[in-house]
Amino acid sequence: MTAEHETDPRSGPEPEWYLPTFDTMEEERRHRKQRLAATYRIFAKLGFEDGAVGAAGHVTVRDPEDPETFWVNPWGVPFAHIRASSLIRVDSNGTIIDGEGALLNGAAFAIHSQIHAARPDVVAAAHSHSMHGKSFSTLGRLLRPLTQDACAFYDDHVVFDGYSGVVMELDEGKRIAAALGDCKAAILQNHGLLTVGASVDAAAGAFVAMDRACQSQLLAEAAGDPIDIPDDVARHTYSMVGSGLAMWFTFQPLYTEMVQEQPDLLD
Repeated sequence: MTAEHETDPRSGPEPEWYLPTFDTMEEERRHRKQRLAATYRIFAKLGFEDGAVGAAGHVTVRDPEDPETFWVNPWGVPFAHIRASSLIRVDSNGTIIDGEGALLNGAAFAIHSQIHAARPDVVAAAHSHSMHGKSFSTLGRLLRPLTQDACAFYDDHVVFDGYSGVVMELDEGKRIAAALGDCKAAILQNHGLLTVGASVDAAAGAFVAMDRACQSQLLAEAAGDPIDIPDDVARHTYSMVGSGLAMWFTFQPLYTEMVQEQPDLLD
């Protein structure tokens, strides 16, 4: 990333010069759905799908033509089987408006509908019970700036400590959205990780990066007494590795590899 494009998202809106543009809404919709389908395949490959099939994780993206609706995976379909054509679209009431015969995950709607409602800037949101993420979440604390990569979340994530069981009520989703504030990520205590972004790429890239940061901290603290990066250095490092652009770039090789391996996901 060149100096002219370095930016701290907390200081104002981030330039979106790296995001693709489209001639039609249908082209943009197809792009978002294909990115979303690829994310599910990537999450499956990385072992992020846990618990009952399709029940312990969900990634959503707003529809470009009707941003009050969003696309999500249907209940009960393994992440590894998701295609762009498998995705369903739901409105703000939880009614499926695209995807006849499919079922909606109630927890996905309770969480994501409230995130999208509270954050107009959020195009996509990712949540799953990845092994390292959910294990770290039991500690009820923030990530430490132990490595350069962990600095991507320095002062840009929160802990939501209000776990009260499987999230099925909209009020719980509202509390999660309120706790997230304007950050890009949240550690849901005793639950898992949640990340958001201005694109599927950014939200998914952030989730992968956050899970790895959790794994790194768990390993470091198990081995001894790791040393934190000083605050001023962590803050500066964040400005280079914590932007939406950085998260977007994190996703690109994962997407390219997955499409080459499993091109059927684009259907």
